Amino acid sequence: MLGTIVNSLAVVLASLLGISLKNGIKEEYQNTIMDGIGLAVIIIGIMGGIKSQNIVLVVVSLAIGSIMGEKLDIEGRLDRLGKKAEKLFGKGDSNFSNAFVSATLVYCIGAMAIVGALESGLTGNHQTLFAKSALDGISAIIFASTMGIGTAFSAIPIFIYQGSMTLLANYVKDILTPEVITEMSAVGGILIMAIGINLLNIKKIKVGNMLPSIFIPVFYFLFSNLIVKVI
Repeated sequence: MLGTIVNSLAVVLASLLGISLKNGIKEEYQNTIMDGIGLAVIIIGIMGGIKSQNIVLVVVSLAIGSIMGEKLDIEGRLDRLGKKAEKLFGKGDSNFSNAFVSATLVYCIGAMAIVGALESGLTGNHQTLFAKSALDGISAIIFASTMGIGTAFSAIPIFIYQGSMTLLANYVKDILTPEVITEMSAVGGILIMAIGINLLNIKKIKVGNMLPSIFIPVFYFLFSNLIVKVI
């Protein structure tokens, strides 16, 4: 769990540093910085998305996952959680929920979160999560300096998500093969690109409701392997 703990603390501390810088940045600069972040997030998403070796699987995963997410109203639940935290800790920060949801999705979607958590649980090697901590910390400073304290609270989902995967690593190591992780990362890359589009206010995409899409490749490969064994 050390890697996940360090990752969570890095986001909190970096966010606090970002908050201390927030008042010194003029609004017009904040807007321009956010545009830059949005563009960078889109590029990161594209880089992840193009790694897919099975684009049809990615498309099907997005379709099925989005239907599941809409049914579960994941976006609404995340937003309501952010609103509750805003009332308790936001101190009038109207952007709290947006910062919380955006940062949570950025930090929890991607190969480093999955691979790093598995390495941490299986071998005790925390290097991937340490590297992720540095990257998340840098982005948290920027996020918090422009979007506010809600960024810091994304450390809670990070801890739960990565921590759970670390604890369950021995049980899922045979399921999350390199092929599965590649397709999961490709779907995640597209969702990250959607987050960038949201940050640029181009279109409001319910990225939270698409989250189940990331796990559809797992079931696809499980089903495929089962069919092969039967045949």
